[in-house]
Amino acid sequence: MSGHNKWAQIKHKKAITDAKKSKIFSKLVRFISVEAKLSGGKESPGLRSAIEKAKKVNMSSDVIERAVKKASEPSAHMDAITYETHGPGGAGIIIETLTDSKNRTAQDIKHILTKNGFALGGIGSVAWAFKKEKSPEGLVWIPTNTISLSDTDLELLDKLVEDLEENDDVQEVYTNAE
Repeated sequence: MSGHNKWAQIKHKKAITDAKKSKIFSKLVRFISVEAKLSGGKESPGLRSAIEKAKKVNMSSDVIERAVKKASEPSAHMDAITYETHGPGGAGIIIETLTDSKNRTAQDIKHILTKNGFALGGIGSVAWAFKKEKSPEGLVWIPTNTISLSDTDLELLDKLVEDLEENDDVQEVYTNAE
């Protein structure tokens, strides 16, 4: 009697939730690493907010401490890079990343954009339509000029953003679509 084994069903559900949790944890570990590197491993507002974010998603203290310790080592180096592009219907997209390999991340972002029919924009090509403001989560991009999209363009934009967010190096994706 196939499909009646409860453990098999639980195992598949657990695998899906564990994969999602792993994706979130890896992004937060990178964020904590950057903040720890900036503060030299000492307590700072940025590091404190990164740790609070991690605790909100139930990341263990051991993982947080390891991330801070690893970032404090001299060989550890993470870069925060911002990419800009125009998406479906001319919507502006800002992609914030944290990476230990600029070249790999740039190629990954270009590949995702090309796969969806778009190309990487130049510096400042989209940033003019946003302003950076402080929020409880840190600095965020707020659109100053919004653009309305058709239903098909919205679907394409959702697919593109989803593909970008699946990348481990991508931290946040901002758009100016309504």
